[in-house]
Amino acid sequence: MEHLRWRPSVNEREFIESALQSDLRVDGRHSFDFRKLKISFGREDGSSEVQLGETHVLGYVTAQLVQPYRDRANEGTLAIFTEFSPMADPAFEPGRPGESAIELGRVIDRGLRESRAVDMESLCVVAGKHVWSVRVDLHILDNGGNLIDAANIAALAALSTFRRPECTVGGDDGQQVIVHDPEVRDPLPLTIHHMPIAVTFAYFGEGNIVVVDPTYKEEAVMGGRMTATINSNGDICAIQKAGGEGVMSSVVMQCLRIASVKAADITSKIKKAVSEDPQRLAKVSMF
Repeated sequence: MEHLRWRPSVNEREFIESALQSDLRVDGRHSFDFRKLKISFGREDGSSEVQLGETHVLGYVTAQLVQPYRDRANEGTLAIFTEFSPMADPAFEPGRPGESAIELGRVIDRGLRESRAVDMESLCVVAGKHVWSVRVDLHILDNGGNLIDAANIAALAALSTFRRPECTVGGDDGQQVIVHDPEVRDPLPLTIHHMPIAVTFAYFGEGNIVVVDPTYKEEAVMGGRMTATINSNGDICAIQKAGGEGVMSSVVMQCLRIASVKAADITSKIKKAVSEDPQRLAKVSMF
């Protein structure tokens, strides 16, 4: 955990920046290489664990029946919540979420919700009365840099394995909702139309040096950051630029091309991890 208190000296800053000019990174990667990605799942549906290099995030999905918003009477809801443990980074304080927690939640929320990745209409039970409200909790266990991409993958992996109870509508007025026990009726997966993958770039120098998936050390010296959320079809779901100098449009276009390739790769890794999850394989073999 020592690295989490790391603040670069002038020499360290210059070393990292001069290495980047020679297309070398402190951890030996090339500019556009991601760190090693490991995706695993908990015993319960809708729980995921993602390790991206030294960054470690847990995702957990739950759902409950609520009244829908008036202007979206036949749609369920999706909300993202982030929790930063002080164990993950001494800079995180317990209690109220800090700026970084709010920004993290906002970037993931925008990429997932505004791109309509999850079918909200399929979460409707009785229009205007009962819809499923889906909640994604993201717990940051270790901040090794690039929390956005790791937390986004954790959210998608957890959503991919989540199952909600099946409901039927009956009663005298035809409006009563019966929620079935998972033992009686198989729970239902979410309908996910596409996977919006967040790919984060850090800028150095005058914005002419760009790397993907920055570590905590690179984040400490970077001039700015941009996250492109893109799916495997190459559709741009969201772009977020945080701080730093302006970046030339040609550099942004280059980042979007790279993000498109990375999104396809990460999507296939999530799908492979879900299909090979021992918990799911055991359940399939039971029926």
